[in-house]
Amino acid sequence: MTDPDLHARALAAEAAANNDATGWFERLYAEAEAGEAAVPWDTRVPHPLLVDWADAVGLHGHGEPALVIGCGYGDDAEFAAARGFGVTAFDVSPSAVAGVRARFPESTVDYVAADLFELPSAWRQAYQLVIEIFTVQALPERLREAAVAAICETVAPGGRLIVIQRQRPDGPAPEGPPWPLTRADIDLFTANGLAAVQVELLPDASGNGARWRAEFRRPAS
Repeated sequence: MTDPDLHARALAAEAAANNDATGWFERLYAEAEAGEAAVPWDTRVPHPLLVDWADAVGLHGHGEPALVIGCGYGDDAEFAAARGFGVTAFDVSPSAVAGVRARFPESTVDYVAADLFELPSAWRQAYQLVIEIFTVQALPERLREAAVAAICETVAPGGRLIVIQRQRPDGPAPEGPPWPLTRADIDLFTANGLAAVQVELLPDASGNGARWRAEFRRPAS
């Protein structure tokens, strides 16, 4: 099988050449569902930096609504549900959504196909917890500001947003995907009335670079 990272980049490049920034996700997940490709970010466990943060803050939802951005095969969404949240999780790829529903047939998570740039109006400031892991870095940099704004718009008054992304190293911009984030990029998440609670730069467990982990909150109305 072709190297998963190289294959994802090839699909992304082909989509970009056709002026389609997100269509390659469906191609990749459709191939994965057919057993013809692997999704390079599919680890089958919730992200360790999410788990560590949840433990540190004593996270429990008590039935509050949560939203998982770009849910893929659902590990982070299932983790949030296990922590007591009523979770909605979306992905732009219908094949990913079909795959995660098949993987967790008894799940309480509402898995839906949706486009980050055309989210339902009912999701505006509707979620007490929003989880964003690696979606922004998978999109071309020209879409970064719009992607961040769309994510921030979903955070409810008094709600929190947890963001985990790769750090961009010094030097020329990588070809991507992913397109890692600078500190200035992380600061974009203060859009739409959100305030930074904590921004950390942490080593990746694999030893492959560093990761941003940042928490933001919207003041209670």
